[in-house]
Amino acid sequence: MVARNAAAPPTPWSKSLTTPQIDQTAYVHSFSNIIGDVHVGEKVLIAPGTSIRADEGSPFHIGNGTNVQDGVVVHGLERGRVIGDDSNLYSVWIGDNASITHMALIHGPAYIGNDCFIGFRSTVFNARVGQGSIVMMHVLIQDVEIPPGKYVASGSVITNQQQADRLPDAQADDMKFATHVLGINDALRSGYHCADNLSCIASVRDEMTRAYESSGSSSNTRLSADVVQQVRQLLAQNFRIGTEHADVRRFQSASWTSCAPIQATRESEVFAALDACLNEHSKDYVRLIGIDPGAKRRVFESIIQRPNGRTGDQTQSSSGSYTSSTSRSGSGGGYSNGSQGGGLSQDAIAQVRQWLAQGYQIGSEHADKRRFQTSSWQSCGSSNSQREGDILAALEQCLAEHSGEYVRLIGVDKQAKRRVGELIVQRPGGASSSSNNHASTSSYTGQRGSAAPSSGLGSEVVAQVRQLLAQGHQVGMEHADKRRFQTSSWQTCGTIDSRREADVFAALERCIAEHSGEYVRLIGVDKQAKRRVVEMIIQRPGSVSANQSGASPSNGDRSSSAGTSSAYSNYTPAPAGLSQETVEHVRRALAQGYQISTEYADERRFKTSSWQTGGVIQAKRENEVLAALSEVVAEHSRAYVRLVGTDLNARRRVLETTIQRPSK
Repeated sequence: MVARNAAAPPTPWSKSLTTPQIDQTAYVHSFSNIIGDVHVGEKVLIAPGTSIRADEGSPFHIGNGTNVQDGVVVHGLERGRVIGDDSNLYSVWIGDNASITHMALIHGPAYIGNDCFIGFRSTVFNARVGQGSIVMMHVLIQDVEIPPGKYVASGSVITNQQQADRLPDAQADDMKFATHVLGINDALRSGYHCADNLSCIASVRDEMTRAYESSGSSSNTRLSADVVQQVRQLLAQNFRIGTEHADVRRFQSASWTSCAPIQATRESEVFAALDACLNEHSKDYVRLIGIDPGAKRRVFESIIQRPNGRTGDQTQSSSGSYTSSTSRSGSGGGYSNGSQGGGLSQDAIAQVRQWLAQGYQIGSEHADKRRFQTSSWQSCGSSNSQREGDILAALEQCLAEHSGEYVRLIGVDKQAKRRVGELIVQRPGGASSSSNNHASTSSYTGQRGSAAPSSGLGSEVVAQVRQLLAQGHQVGMEHADKRRFQTSSWQTCGTIDSRREADVFAALERCIAEHSGEYVRLIGVDKQAKRRVVEMIIQRPGSVSANQSGASPSNGDRSSSAGTSSAYSNYTPAPAGLSQETVEHVRRALAQGYQISTEYADERRFKTSSWQTGGVIQAKRENEVLAALSEVVAEHSRAYVRLVGTDLNARRRVLETTIQRPSK
């Protein structure tokens, strides 16, 4: 049968009589329609009922190996063009190895990148969909650019760039499904070409069998299924793959040696290179590396072989971002988000990651009980490395050498030549920060045991003031009666210009005495950055000042004395439906200038990580943000709800935490 394809009819906006250019290896069904300036590449399948009309907007490009399935409509407006991968202008560009599935609408100006999957009845108009993105069913994408390697859940409506930037990464299972569909349709194309040839049909059946097998895990490699999926995910996001090896001695000192560079980007060639490294260094540790060539930095490290010959025994991170592997034996290993290694808590690991992401230098200090009481810390040495594994190994070494002492983690801004945070990660007796809530929730940890200068202030307040002054911050105070406290309408007690401890303590006690029946809070201000770094309530109505010996919170007061060590805490009672931990997350995010938003998912979407946006919270005041969060939680009371923090400058997520789970 002869496929229907012809030149576009002459119109006021399209006077060209260009006919479609269709590669001889492509298959175009006779019940499909192709009109005008359309380039159809090699091994393309155009299924029955498809309408590809370049009669208004043109030209169109359909890349090699792409399948355009039953009922798909491809059309374009007269005005508006996209830049194709060949740097020319097109009304519609569909890249190589893409799947445009049943009843989808691609309306130009539109760009679909290589290896994309566009689900049933989805619409793409005036938009770009980046390489390797997975768009599921009944989706509308309009007026936005979807970054490469993203996943768009069924039913999503993406019509502004903010929504597009918040999309999650496509997972290995999603890409496996897309590859499977591609293989099946390529086999169908071959089948259509030789429908009347029995010998040809036999070969096509073999090809279809291979397509099914290729969509599963690789059977020709020593790598585990987890490692295979991880490699595929890295390649789908355009990262380069590398490998390193180390014997037992070098592993303990984190002195890795690179295997031969892997220049290939095809899966089969990458797996072959990985196998070659594993075979060549069968008695060594071998680790997999993911490299972002644009940013020239590592995005992933994972041990895939140990000297006993086991491969791929790492635990993958569940956060969606690439981190080091949990596998660890000795000081050279890495950590993932979901684990803690040796004596380190999850809070300490998370703090290290946060400081590294912000470009800060990491160090550690130790002190016995006597030195701790006088804040006379001694250095364990700073690490010039910016690699997470090296820093965590150095920190664990400090913990082991000073097991009977206090140990704290330090973040240093080398450009500003100042400390940005301190976190106690061990206390005498070997307790890590995970076992002590006082230290694990604060970036600025007060030094317990310091003597108060007078009876009006507790040791926590004294330690906090000393720490702020040591970091060059300005100290201030605010007060509020119960009505103003509920609306967060604080009034200043005045700033303290003096840098002397005695003057600051005197001013604090004066403010407490003048407003004895009110709330009083301590403020630390970074004058250079013009922002607050600490808010700490030091007095509540009807009680003595915070942290004073013998002080206890009044009945129903949610902020216990244990909580007052937080650097970002004013301990306003949490709204209904929110935990104090959620309040703490919000405070930290707001203090660092991050944008707050929410997402929700029912049980089915939660299992597939197909979250739906709950919207961005535009408010910047803590009480308003918490109120908005409480409304979202109440509105989706039977769904999972998670809090999202976004660094707008870096255009990336820095926080994802589930704040509600449906009751079983």
